[in-house]
Amino acid sequence: MSRGESTGRCVVWIGRPSVEEHFGLIRAGWRTLVADPAREDAGSPECGDAAIAVVDLRASAQAAVRVLAGLRESHPGMVWIGLTSARTPMRDPSVRHVLPQAFEIIDGPSSFSALRRALARVPGDGMAHVDDQPSMLTGSSPAIRALSQNIRKFAPVELPLLITGETGTGKEMAARALHQISSRSDRPFAAINCGALPANLVQSELFGHERGAFTGATARRIGHFESADGGIVFLDEIGDLPLDAQTNLLRVLQEGTIERIGSCQSIKVDVRVLAATHVDLEKAVAQGRFREDLFYRLNVLRLRMPPLRERQGDIELLAQHFLDAFRESYGTRARAFSANARKAMNGFAWPGNVRELMNRVQRAAVIAEDALITPEDLELSLDTTAGDRDSLGSARTSAEREAIVDCLRASAFNISECARRLRVSRVTVYRLCKKHQLALDQLR
Repeated sequence: MSRGESTGRCVVWIGRPSVEEHFGLIRAGWRTLVADPAREDAGSPECGDAAIAVVDLRASAQAAVRVLAGLRESHPGMVWIGLTSARTPMRDPSVRHVLPQAFEIIDGPSSFSALRRALARVPGDGMAHVDDQPSMLTGSSPAIRALSQNIRKFAPVELPLLITGETGTGKEMAARALHQISSRSDRPFAAINCGALPANLVQSELFGHERGAFTGATARRIGHFESADGGIVFLDEIGDLPLDAQTNLLRVLQEGTIERIGSCQSIKVDVRVLAATHVDLEKAVAQGRFREDLFYRLNVLRLRMPPLRERQGDIELLAQHFLDAFRESYGTRARAFSANARKAMNGFAWPGNVRELMNRVQRAAVIAEDALITPEDLELSLDTTAGDRDSLGSARTSAEREAIVDCLRASAFNISECARRLRVSRVTVYRLCKKHQLALDQLR
C-alpha cells in the first residue's frame, strides 16, 4: 500500500492529466483535483496543507508556473513534482527559476509508475507518524521545516549519517522518517541503543556469534547487522560504544563485511548506517574515548535535531497533537489547554525536550478534572517566563537541570551511579530532582 493509499492525501494536478494519469491516481487512493491553466477561471483549488502539487510543464508551462505560484502563496511550503519534456521551455526565466524548487522532476514521456514512486517518496504523514505514534517531528517552525528538508535531501544518498541533538529531541524518529522515504523503505530498520547493551555482549548483539564461541553460546546467533542486510542500522547513543566494537564497526563501514564471534569467515552485508548521539563526539575523540577515524566515517552527513526551545510556535501544536492522540486511545476528559497552561508551556525551558512535553501532557490528561488542562496538571509554574529564561540566573538553573537529566539518563536512572558521576551524595541527587521538578518516570 502506498503512502497515498494509507493517508488519503490530495494531489493537485496543474495542467491536463491524461485519462490514465487521472484515474490511475484515483485508483491508487489519491484524491485528485485538477487546475487547468488554459481555463480563464483557473485558480487555486481548495486543498489541505498536506496536498502535493503535480505541475505539468510539458505544455503551457508558463501558465502552469503562474498557477503554481498562486497555490504556493496560499499554501506556503507545498511540495511539488514537475513533469517536463522536450517541449518544456527550459530557457524561459519563470520556468528556469522555479525548477530548482521542485521535490523531483520527471523528464521524458509520461510514466505513471515513475510519478507514483515519486509521490510515495514525498514525506507527509509518513514523516509525521511513525508506527502510528504521535510524532516529535510535528510542527511548522522554521527549525522543523529545515529539518524536514534535510531529511528529504539525505534519504536517497547511500552515505553514513550522524544525527546529533539533546536527549528527547526525536533522533530515532528522524532516522525512521528517513528510512520510510529512502530506497530501503521495504527492507529492515534495526534500531540499537548502544548505551543499553551489556559490555560483554556488544559484539555478539551487533555482529553475531557461532555456537561455542564463549560460555553460554549454545547456538549460533545472527547479529543486528546481518539480520538488517539490505536495510538500515540505526546506532543510538553511538558515543557509548566500547572501543573494540568501534574497531569492528569501522571495518563494516570501510569494507562492508562482518565476522561473527568465533568465526574467521567474512560475511558481506549491505546496510546503511545511521548513528545518533547527544554527547560531543569531537570532545570524546580528543579524550580518547572515541576513535577519530570512525568519527570521520560516520560524520559524512550530519543532521542536527533542534531542541524544543528553538522550535518557536511548535509547543502548543505538539501539546495538542499529543493530547488528541492520547484521547483517541483512552478517552480522557481533557480536550485542550487553558490560557495559563499555554503560557506556562511557552515559558518553560523544556530540558527534556519533546519527550518531556509528551510525558507531561499524557500525565496531565489523566489527572485533569476539567476539559481544560491547567498549569498545575502539567506540574508547571507561571513564574517561568520567556524573559526569565534569558536572565543569567535562569540560564544557570536551566544548565543545572540539563546536567542532572543527562547524568540520570547516562546512569540508567540509578541514583547511586548518578551521584558517583556527579561526585555528590545521593541525598543531593534527590534534592536536585525535587528542585527541578524531575519525575523519573516522565524522563525515562
